[in-house]
Amino acid sequence: MSSSIQRARQALLRRANDRRILALARQVRAKAPDEVRGRPVVFFNASTRLGGVSLNAAFATLSAMALQLYGTPVRYFACRRGMSRCTLGVVVNGPDQPPPCRTCVAQAEVLFANAPLHWLDPPDPHAPAQRELQNELEGLSVPEMETFTYPPVTPSLPHPLTSSPIPLGELTLPSLRWTLRVHHLQDDAATRRLFRAFLASAFHVLTEFEAFLETVEARCVVVFNGIAFPEAVARWVALQRGLPVITHEVAHQPLTAFFSHGQVTAYPVEIPPDFDLSPEQNARLDAYLSRRFQGDFSMAGLKFWPEMKGLDAGLREKMDAFEALVPVFSNVIFDTAQVHANVVFEHMFAWLDQVAGIARAHPQALFVLRAHPDELRPGSRKQARETVASWFARSGLDSVENVVFIPPDEYVSSYALIREARFVMVYNSTIGLEAALMGVPVLNGGRARYTQVECVHLPADPDAHRRLAEGFLNADKVPFPPHFLRNARRFMFYQLWRTPLPFEAFLEPQSTRGYVFLKDFAADDLHPDRSATMKVIADGILQGQPFLMPEGDWEVR
Repeated sequence: MSSSIQRARQALLRRANDRRILALARQVRAKAPDEVRGRPVVFFNASTRLGGVSLNAAFATLSAMALQLYGTPVRYFACRRGMSRCTLGVVVNGPDQPPPCRTCVAQAEVLFANAPLHWLDPPDPHAPAQRELQNELEGLSVPEMETFTYPPVTPSLPHPLTSSPIPLGELTLPSLRWTLRVHHLQDDAATRRLFRAFLASAFHVLTEFEAFLETVEARCVVVFNGIAFPEAVARWVALQRGLPVITHEVAHQPLTAFFSHGQVTAYPVEIPPDFDLSPEQNARLDAYLSRRFQGDFSMAGLKFWPEMKGLDAGLREKMDAFEALVPVFSNVIFDTAQVHANVVFEHMFAWLDQVAGIARAHPQALFVLRAHPDELRPGSRKQARETVASWFARSGLDSVENVVFIPPDEYVSSYALIREARFVMVYNSTIGLEAALMGVPVLNGGRARYTQVECVHLPADPDAHRRLAEGFLNADKVPFPPHFLRNARRFMFYQLWRTPLPFEAFLEPQSTRGYVFLKDFAADDLHPDRSATMKVIADGILQGQPFLMPEGDWEVR
C-alpha cells in the first residue's frame, strides 16, 4: 500500500474516532446526574497530542467522563494558540516554526466536548507583564535562562502569586532538553530563541491558569506527567494554592495508565512491608519475566527489541580472557525521568566519565558498555542528539583493551550479558531492576524508580560509588543480600499488576505508536460502579486513595 493511501486511510480512521468520542461525550452529558457532588476537578492537558488521540489524552478524557457520570463536575483548561512554542510543536515543526495549532485545537475541541472548557488564548504582547518579561529575557545566555526566576531574585515588588520568585527556568528546562534531545544545551542563537519562547509561553500559562483558578473553586488538578513545561507550570500554580495535584503517565503494560498523587515520573508507590507474593503471584511474575528476558515486551506502543541476539563467538572469546565481566547500561539522556535520577552525579555523562576511569584502573575486568536502544529510534523524531556513542568516541576507550561498546542498534541480549556478570553497573535504567531479579548485584549511578525499595546498591555520592565499584572488582564474591531479591520481586509485581490501571476495555492501539482508537462501548461502562479501573481513579482523585488495582482484577499476561 502506498504511503499516500495509508495516510488517507489513517485520516478516515481518525475522523471516525473523533465522531465516536463526540457521541460518547453527548451520552455522558445526558447521563450525568443533575445534582453534582462537591467542587469541580480541573483537568489540564496541553502536551499529550497534536492530531489524533494519544494514550495520555485518552486517559485524561475517559477519567473525566467517569467522574461526570459519578456526579463530580469537571472543568478543562486547554491551549488555543496560547503558546508561541510548545514541546510537541518543536518536535514536529522544528524550533523556529510555530506549532501546528489548527490541528491541535481541532483535536482539543473533540477531546474536551464533554465538559466546560477554558481556552488559553494568545497573550497581549502589549500587556505590562509581558513587556517586562521580554525585557528581562533579552540578552540572557542559556545558562542564565536555566536558573531564571520572575521577577528577578531581588524584585522591587513581589509577584502577586507568591512572595518568592517564580522558577520559570527550572520549570521549562526539562522540556527544552526533551525537545532538543540533549542534556548539555548549546549557548547559540537558536537555543536562546527557543528558550525565550518557552519561558514566555510558560509565564503566560502561569498567569492565565492562576486567573482561571480564581474563578473556579477547584477540588484538585489533574495533569499529564507534570514535567512538560505547561503541565509543570500548572502543577506549580496549583501547589502554590494548596490544591492537590494528580499526575498521570503511561504504565508498564499495554494500554495502561499510572496515576499518582506525587510526581508520576518518579513512580512513587508504597508497598506494604509485610507484602509477599503468593505462589500464584510468583508463578505469574515468573511467566512474565520468562517472556521479557527473550525481548518480548513493549511500552507506550513501542517495542524496543525487533530482534534479540545472543552473545557472538568473538565477544565470548574476549570475555574468557578476563577475570570478570561488568556490563554497563546507560539511559537516554533526555528522558523525563532523568530529572529524578541526578542525585549522585550531576548527569549521566559524569557517571560515565567515572566508569571510564574505573575501567582503565582495572584491566583484569572486561567492561561492556551497552547503549540504550531508545537512543536510536528508526523512523522516529525521538532520536537522541547527545548520545553515548558520541561520548564513547570522545572518551578514548575504543583503544582500551578491556572495554567493549555495543551501540543502540545492535540487539545483543542484555540478559545474556547479565547472566555472565560479576556485577552490573547502571545509571537509572529498568535493566537494573531486571538484573536484581536475576540475582545479580547491581550498582546504580542514579536514582531509579526501583531504588525506593532496597534491591540494588545506590551510593550517596561519586566517591562512594567509586569505592563500591572498586570493592566489587576486588572481592571474591559481590554481596547480594537475600532481601534484595525479595524487594525486587515485590516491586516488579506492583509495577506490573497493581499500579497499571487497564484501559483495554475502552481503547485499542493505532498503527501510529502511542496513539489509540476508542472501542465501541456505552457511556455507562465508564461509570466507577461498573469499571474497576474507573473506580480506582475516582477514589484516588476524590478521596485521596492509592491508585492501585485490587488484587485479582488482572489475568496473567
